[in-house]
Amino acid sequence: MTLRVLGRVTSINVRKVLWALGEIGLAYEREDWGLPVRDPNVPEYLALNPNGQVPVILDGDFVLWESNAILLYLAELYGQETLWIAAPHMRARVYQWLGWQATELNPPWGYAVNALVRHTPGYDDQAKIADSIGKWGIKMQLLEAHLAQGEGFVAGPTFTVADIAIGLSVHRWMLTPFDKTIALPAVTEYYERVKERKAAKDWMGAGTP
Repeated sequence: MTLRVLGRVTSINVRKVLWALGEIGLAYEREDWGLPVRDPNVPEYLALNPNGQVPVILDGDFVLWESNAILLYLAELYGQETLWIAAPHMRARVYQWLGWQATELNPPWGYAVNALVRHTPGYDDQAKIADSIGKWGIKMQLLEAHLAQGEGFVAGPTFTVADIAIGLSVHRWMLTPFDKTIALPAVTEYYERVKERKAAKDWMGAGTP
């Protein structure tokens, strides 16, 4: 049975899953869900994910939501030769950076992205936009310091699912239209490298910030 992905490609979290599937080379079917394309707050979808968020995957009878959990599931079950890390210390760092991406890097960008990318009504307070960008920049400087150590990827010398999550987050920083006054040379070099991966090209374009 072909794995199914429920979610719209304009969602950064859906693109994480699609990129991982591309790295693995696993066949899948995708269905559009998520506003403004298709409202997930209906019984059919909420039965799969009571949060009403995308993505959800259906692998046979198995249902899973939360994009970073899906990344780890796909890597361990299907990506043993491509994305899974057997070494416990390095695998723990994968978990670390996935957690950081979700809880530390993502929240600060919310207001700025709604204002400058999504043009969401009500997100027009210039002070709040500046505050969002400033807090986001602090997290990006933390990432810069880490990548400047020269290991190559966020969890070590090998590309992992943590780089999918962080790579797409860096892509969002690069494409959100505001003046980038912070110098991030290591982040920039990392970004240019990961976006050249064959499986990344469809998900790190100008139309998907």
